[in-house]
This record gives sequence, C-alpha cells and structure tokens, in this order.
Amino acid sequence: MTAPMPHDDADNTDAHAKPAGTQTLLRGLALLEWVAAGVTDVKGIAAKLGTPRSTTHRMLTSLVAEGYLHHIPHKGYRLGSKLIHLGQKALEQRPLVAIARPHLEALAARTGDTIHLGIAEGDEVFYLDKIAGTRGLEMRSRTGQRMPLASTGIGKALMLGLPVARWAGLHTQACPDKATDDAAGPVRPSPPPWPEFAARMADYAAWGWAFDLEENELGIRCVAAPVRDAGGGVVAAISVASAAPYMPDARMRALGPQVRATADAISGALGWNAE
Repeated sequence: MTAPMPHDDADNTDAHAKPAGTQTLLRGLALLEWVAAGVTDVKGIAAKLGTPRSTTHRMLTSLVAEGYLHHIPHKGYRLGSKLIHLGQKALEQRPLVAIARPHLEALAARTGDTIHLGIAEGDEVFYLDKIAGTRGLEMRSRTGQRMPLASTGIGKALMLGLPVARWAGLHTQACPDKATDDAAGPVRPSPPPWPEFAARMADYAAWGWAFDLEENELGIRCVAAPVRDAGGGVVAAISVASAAPYMPDARMRALGPQVRATADAISGALGWNAE
C-alpha cells in the first residue's frame, strides 16, 4: 500500500475550504509538474510551490521513496520510473492510441520516417504517440508535447475540422513575436504570411491532407491527414515527418494519398464511413 503523503497542519491554511489532505495531494501533483518542467532543486521547487524548504524536502523524500521521483546527487530530482509506467498505462487506456497504433506502425514500416499521432487541445496540438524513423534523425517532437496548431502539419490537418473563421486567429498565435525573437536571437520558424497560409489551407482542405514546409522546425518537413470519428468530426490527425532532403516536393505529393489512406483506415476503425 502506498504510504500517506507527509502533511503539515500549519501549512494547510485552506483546510476549511477543502477536504482533509486535498491541499497536500494537489501540492504533491504540482511538485511533480514543476519537476517535469525542469525545476529540479529543492530551493527552486519550494519557491514555485510557496512552501518552506523543510516541507518541500519531506514531500520530495516521500515521492522518491514511492518511485514517483528519482534523485541524482548534485543534479537534483527527475521523474521516476513509476510515472513512466503510469504514463504508458494512460496511453494504452486511450482507445484512440490503441486503435491507431497498428496502422501507424505499418505506415512507419513503409516509409522509414517518423510518425506522429495528435489531437487538438485548445489552440495547440497535443502529441499522443510517436514512432521514430529509421533514418537516424532526431526531431524535437515527443509524446506529451504541445505545439501551436498552425505551425505544424498535424495541427493544420486538425484545423481542417475547425470553422474556417478560426484559421486567421490560429495563424496569428503561431507566428513568433518579432520583438521577443530579436532580443533572444535568431528568428524561429513560422507559418507564411496570412494570404499565402490561407491559400495553402484551401488546397489542403481540397486534398484531404496538409504539409509542414519547415514552418515548425528548420530542416523538418511533414505530410499530415485528419482522423474522423463515427460522426464525421475530426478528432485527431497523423503525420509522416523527416528531414527536408528526404522530403522533396515530389515525394510529399506522393505521400499525401498514403497518409490520408492510413488516417481513413483509423477513422474506419473508429466508426467513420466515408460514404
């Protein structure tokens, strides 16, 4: 049985508003999220949580003992093996991931490229699954990551299920802040100006698949297509991504129908009928 989390009554100033132990539980979850975000030392975590360092240290010690965190001397705290296990279980229990996986593996085997599965959460793509390609390439995408919809191929495929009136706002959100970039260094990739972006989206809507032409990560191109549910709504999208030398225009055009066919197969498994 999992040991109870340490609890300080002196810290529970909101006890009258929440059931006993709730604040400690929420604080522990917030601690895990800050470690996941890269805050790995006791002082930094305590500052983020607004708790005394002694309280923070006791929470960290308990989470390490239960396997939720791992402590590396002189380097701080990292997410532990139990969270990896739970994360894998969470993916397995999402029907979409389980249904899509065999289709994604088949597409990965045919193309040799990196395959993604994602859904829309607000104005962002949330990556549910990723199969690394066999070309020895590394790209920054990862399961659990979020990206602006309008800057990625998979996001633009998801946008095909949204009202056209929303496209301009999503395009604006995906464009880097020039003042911030000028201060921070080189300008990040971004979608093309709105008129060109809108024209491309119109083409994607007609084709049933979308492209990312190095708009999210320099040197990376991808082809994406939407996944639909039994009601015909876009509930997810998949993509094939690789380095630009492996993704010339001609190959991207040839991949479009293949990616769409895989997306349609997943849609069929979810109950969608193209007719």
